[in-house]
Amino acid sequence: MKLLIKLLLGILVVTSCSQDPKTRELKVVSFDGSGYELGLKHGTELKQEIGQVILAWKKNVKNQLNKDPNVVLNGFFEYANFDESIKKWTPDLYEEIRGIAKGSQQNFNDILVLNLLDEFWVYVDNENNHHCSGIGVPSRDGSPGYLSQNMDLENYTDGFQVLMRLNRTDDRPEQLILTHPGLIALNGLNEKGVGVCVNTIMQLKASSSGLPVAFVVRRIINSDNKEDLLNFIQNVNHASGQNYILGVKGEVFDFEASANKVVQYNPSNENGTVYHTNHPLVNDDVKPWYKKYNPNLPKDSQLSKFNSLYRFEAVEKRIANSTELSESALIETLRSKDDKNNPVCRTYRKKGYGFTFASIVMEMSERPYIKLTVGPPDESDFQRFDFSVDE
Repeated sequence: MKLLIKLLLGILVVTSCSQDPKTRELKVVSFDGSGYELGLKHGTELKQEIGQVILAWKKNVKNQLNKDPNVVLNGFFEYANFDESIKKWTPDLYEEIRGIAKGSQQNFNDILVLNLLDEFWVYVDNENNHHCSGIGVPSRDGSPGYLSQNMDLENYTDGFQVLMRLNRTDDRPEQLILTHPGLIALNGLNEKGVGVCVNTIMQLKASSSGLPVAFVVRRIINSDNKEDLLNFIQNVNHASGQNYILGVKGEVFDFEASANKVVQYNPSNENGTVYHTNHPLVNDDVKPWYKKYNPNLPKDSQLSKFNSLYRFEAVEKRIANSTELSESALIETLRSKDDKNNPVCRTYRKKGYGFTFASIVMEMSERPYIKLTVGPPDESDFQRFDFSVDE
């Protein structure tokens, strides 16, 4: 049975034969300023939603770990020591978190943990809830470049999809950021054609004192200088194992980052594409208990069947040798379910570990823009968002 999709005033009503009807609405917000002022506006405008997200997060922790979420949170912050790195590399973002807490009238640590998504997964060693699939396509022969990703998150985040526009300032380009209330970024693109997509690599070693992923993302899309960006991503102390696909004005770069090293991944495809899921391909700085994922092991010693590998092979088959990688080809890939048990596009299921929270395609051209869905891309139409005209 085909999906019935209705788009009315930005509200997406989705019906399928496999699940109950689901209504999702994209919240679109715009903020001025920087640092504490920006956070204060974020917290004030999304106060109700932030409170709801915190309650949903704590309920999810209790259900998954069977522990008091406040006890878990206290234990996490005994482990976490990210403040120094955040203040060193992204001091404005630390102030932004303070502003969000003040504006939403929430406890600072409750806001901070929302911005330590991957770092909390590392703390509980949760390998189930991250299944993102990302693609980078360089600009070639007059065609635009693209970044695209299915952002897969835990079920409790459904209904909290937000597109945040940060208006340009004298020292910051305008930015379009996928996120949820209280979170500074999941991924995004700026008006200069610089963007980033991310994939958790839980198997890589982490640091309890590095710079967390959300802060790395915002640092990237706050810049338009290629040399600065490549230097930053390769030299910052990373808190979590993560893959970063960077788009810089039509060029694409892929880096696997761990606590001790950053290794560039380049499949050397003739079409220049990169793509990634959730296991290391070139970085061997793996945790001892994940040694089977070490990409430098002999093939017969590596794991040969797991979710991330199935998705990687599905994306690679569609992307690696394609001579025409248009926006529509990327959307088709993001909607794909080549392996029904390990699909690139993940349907929301009430008892599932996670789902495709949003799907995004970012075009890097003279007039960059993004297209995104609210929820899985096979259930929703892509909506386009452009940057404002710089007068």
